[in-house]
Amino acid sequence: MKTDDLINLLAQDTAVRRRLLPLMNLALVAGGLCTTTLLLAEFGLRADLLIQMETMRVIAKITISVLFALAAILLVRRIGQPGIGIRSVALLLFLPAGLLLLAVAAELMVLPRSVWLANLIGRNSVFCLISVPLLALPPLIALLLALKHGAPESPTLAGALAGLAAGGIAVSAYAFHCTDDSPLFVATWYGLAVMVVTVTGASLGRFLLRW
Repeated sequence: MKTDDLINLLAQDTAVRRRLLPLMNLALVAGGLCTTTLLLAEFGLRADLLIQMETMRVIAKITISVLFALAAILLVRRIGQPGIGIRSVALLLFLPAGLLLLAVAAELMVLPRSVWLANLIGRNSVFCLISVPLLALPPLIALLLALKHGAPESPTLAGALAGLAAGGIAVSAYAFHCTDDSPLFVATWYGLAVMVVTVTGASLGRFLLRW
């Protein structure tokens, strides 16, 4: 490769990074605001939120959801930038995952087997599977539009991480409405809902983010 060609490629790479990050930040802010507005307008906060915020299960549910969203957001902000690795940031996902596993283990040790299934199914499992993807739509669309201005090496992976971040934002918002506080419920139904959004993002990214 000629020196001039190399300089041009490096210049293009720098331009992509500088243009993409502000767009990603804008997408995250706009998508998050839309999700919050949708939650408040259509679902509302749980009636006993202030009282339940004093309980360990609600604190754990909200904290884990927010940590997951933050880790996924940091991850998707890097994926559209060529030459930037994501492995070190991906390790951050182990923090909320580990905390959730600890919460599940603690609940299984404390509660009798007779209530395990009831806690896992909860009262709003189907509603959760519908609501989280719906709440995730604004940030998912915004992130995909922003990533079109980047240069992800794998469009499918970029779309999947956009879905992961959007799902994280959605469950963080939904946690303030949801009245099912069992870690078993959170691990199962929040996890499935985020998986739906992630798969949707991967499918859309495969076609929309090709370059």
